[in-house]
Order: sequence, then C-alpha cells, then structure tokens
Amino acid sequence: MSGLALFKNNIPAYLKNAELDDVTKALVKGGSKSKRIALGNNKFVLKIGGEEISKSATNKMEVVVVNAAPDVSRTFYASAYDPDGEATSPDCWSPNGRTPDASIASPQHSNCDSCPKNIEGSGQGKTKACRFSRRIAVVLAQDIEGDVYQMELKSKSFFYSKKDPGDLDHMPFDQYANYVGSQGFSLSNLVTEMSFDEDATVGKLFFRPTRFLEEDESVIAKRQQESPAAKSAVTMTVAQTDGVTKKALPAPTPEPKAEAEAIAEPKKKEEKKAEPTPKKDIANILGKWSTSDEEE
Repeated sequence: MSGLALFKNNIPAYLKNAELDDVTKALVKGGSKSKRIALGNNKFVLKIGGEEISKSATNKMEVVVVNAAPDVSRTFYASAYDPDGEATSPDCWSPNGRTPDASIASPQHSNCDSCPKNIEGSGQGKTKACRFSRRIAVVLAQDIEGDVYQMELKSKSFFYSKKDPGDLDHMPFDQYANYVGSQGFSLSNLVTEMSFDEDATVGKLFFRPTRFLEEDESVIAKRQQESPAAKSAVTMTVAQTDGVTKKALPAPTPEPKAEAEAIAEPKKKEEKKAEPTPKKDIANILGKWSTSDEEE
C-alpha cells in the first residue's frame, strides 16, 4: 500500500476531523507556501518553499494538466546555473517573451527580440544567455483534488520542429497540447504521463496521454483549473514560488571627501628692510590647479 493510499482510503472514523497536534505543527514544512515539481537527476522533485520534500521513485510521473501560461517566458541570470544551488530571483525576465516585466529595476533591453542577451553566443558556448521556459500547473493523477504544483519547462521540453516532430509516445509539451486539441479534447480531460528523455544530458521531458478521466474526476479537475493556486502557478516565477527575494545590491561606497588643505596660521611679519619682490612663477601657480575632472 502506498503512503498516499493510506491517507486517502483508510482513515479511521475518529480521525476524519482530527487536527494537527502542536508537535506536528512545529515540524510541518512549508505551511501554506506554494509547491512545485522540479527536475532532478531523472527524478521529479517535490519542493515546498524551495525545500526538497520528496522525489519520485522512477523517471515517470502521471499528472493532470490544469493550467498553462499562454505565452513562452524568458529568464536571464547574470551568474552561471548551479544545479545544486537554491533558486534565485532572475536578473531580468519577461512573462510574455516580448518585454521585460515591470518589476525589473534594470532591464537588459526594452525589447526581448533585440536584447543582446538574446543573441546566439551570449550564453555558454553558442547558447543564448536569456532562456525560454513555459510554466504549467499540474495535480497528481492519483490525488486530483490535492495540491496544485507549479512546473517550469525548459525549451527542450516544449519546443519542437514541425519537420521532425516526436512520435506519439515521445512528444514535447507544445506538440502534445496541439495533438490533444486536434483530437477535440482538453488537457484537463486526460491523465498525462511525463517521462525523462534518457538520452538527454539535461532535464528534457516527453508527454503522452494514458487515459481519460472519469466523470467525477473531470469535475474535480475543472474545479482545480479555476483555483487561485492554478492561476498563480503560471504567473509566478520559480523564485517567487520558492519565496526567494532578490538580494539588494550593496550601496555604492561614497567617495572619500578630499581633505581640506591645512591653512597655516598667519605669522606676524618680521620687520626687515625692504627687499626686491621676486617674480612669481605663473606656470607653477597654475599647475597647482587641476584643469581635468579626474579628481571629481
């Protein structure tokens, strides 16, 4: 018996309305924080508030897709990707793939297509520094009325070439969505299997349908589609989902103030016989005044 089956189907009557005790409350992770499914080493990793809670036993997972961002987004990080690092807020990102989000204080460019970070070679090797992604919201097929999870798909998991599409058991997400729609059905009518491409060096997913939902399941899936969690999953960045805030840049160090030159106290002139006043060196006097702005 799976852990999920235990909590869904075998609850004693006296526990149906039970509340968490103080000990369990103190140990529960995440609280009401948003949840997402990340891609590990050929495993699906459940994270709550950026912290790993569990991972799948295999390289496959069955879900129901309840929402998807209508536009492909773009994300730029100034630092190199660290697979073992925590999620950080992007230095620049665009929810619609065309213009930077209004929250970005220092956009890389006003237009994504013309941005220098969108040029081949601006990233590692021949890649682009600004990456494409698509966010989707899913629920687990064995727990349709349970939590809604955010997933961020990288370009290789949703882009496809119409000249060389994947087969019906190995479709990138966009091809899969087009295929399901062309058959007259919605993604939320089906259980979708996600699986890793074992030949890929990075997390690349394939999608395929495994079964239609039962009528009662379909009603629940429709309700999940309209939930706030499903809507926020496709609008929030991974950093926002994990509760990561952008570190404030250190305040610029103020330039040291020029020390005032010591002014000698006037001395009483000694009474001397008048002597010829020597001519002042004009070049030397002017040389003491900077005519450039190097010291400003």
